[in-house]
Amino acid sequence: MKIGVFDSGLGGLTVVQAMTQVIKGAELFYIADTKNAPYGEKTPEQILKFSLDITQYFIDTHQIDALIVACNTATSAAIKMLREKYPELIIIGTEPGIKPAIEQTSTGKVGVLATPATLKGDKYQQLVNIHATHKEVTLFEQACPGLVEQIEKGEIDSLETKEMLESWLHPMRENSVDTIVLGCTHYPLVGEVIEHVMQRRLNLIHTGEAISKRLLTLGQEKGHSNDGDLKITLYSTDTIDKQIVSTILGKQIEVEQIDI
Repeated sequence: MKIGVFDSGLGGLTVVQAMTQVIKGAELFYIADTKNAPYGEKTPEQILKFSLDITQYFIDTHQIDALIVACNTATSAAIKMLREKYPELIIIGTEPGIKPAIEQTSTGKVGVLATPATLKGDKYQQLVNIHATHKEVTLFEQACPGLVEQIEKGEIDSLETKEMLESWLHPMRENSVDTIVLGCTHYPLVGEVIEHVMQRRLNLIHTGEAISKRLLTLGQEKGHSNDGDLKITLYSTDTIDKQIVSTILGKQIEVEQIDI
């Protein structure tokens, strides 16, 4: 099985890392579209174009069998069109884990951290409408403009990043939020900082594991044996912090810069 995975930058590597625990005997190609990052502050039309261009590159260059949209914002903007245009591909998107968060909360207070585009998107509103009515919960929604850029720069626990998180998380801390949806694939990288600011252990909900299991199921239905090594090739469309790449994946992998 050949798998294409993309995000606007480093964040989707948290999904790739989860996939390394589940997927075997496959080739995985990852594109960090750093030239156009962050997606969360682009228009839906721009994000759709980036997503279509990257998918076509994967097909033309690597003949992929499966596409993982490892970005909540791109999923919201492009998943419908991608499925219509490429019906032969396994296509899996990323969406905020509203359902598991509601299942896991003890206090009934759930925080949602996401990019401005994700919170405004139809996909997110549909999830809330479907799942937030089954149980008495209060959602504390917070857009986090600028957080992706901080993470991309490697400022995971800098003073500026902590101050940004403090301003966003203060109302959640005061209202006994015990579960936080990390509605962007970058945000697991600041998970420890979030818990430090919240001053408690939390249920931090991100979706890499769920995506990996879904891919395994759909791949096996198409004959994937899931046996052998997983080969990973990394690309970026502009500069990228290679030290954070190594930190996320637990080993050094070369990143080739390409033009799409």
